[in-house]
Amino acid sequence: MFQRKLDDNVVYVANGTLDGESVKILLESFGIPAYTNQQSAGMTYGLTVGPLGEVDIMVPDKYLEQAKKVISDMENGLLELPDNSDPGISENDPDEN
Repeated sequence: MFQRKLDDNVVYVANGTLDGESVKILLESFGIPAYTNQQSAGMTYGLTVGPLGEVDIMVPDKYLEQAKKVISDMENGLLELPDNSDPGISENDPDEN
């Protein structure tokens, strides 16, 4: 089986561009600069599975530990909102009634 060597700055390997961009935006929301890298053939054909569909999410050295913590929290569901909350609606929203 093909096993590729990951760069030291890769904090997450996403399946496809959408997943990769979502994780990149998550890291950036925490003030962590992040970059995506994907094989050009995977991007061209829109692959989301296999080695060509993988997107590496990379961060600079100084943000590595912070990024790993955010990724860990994401994978463990610690960044999710409670079921009864909606971040787009305030309690005093007149359109809600």
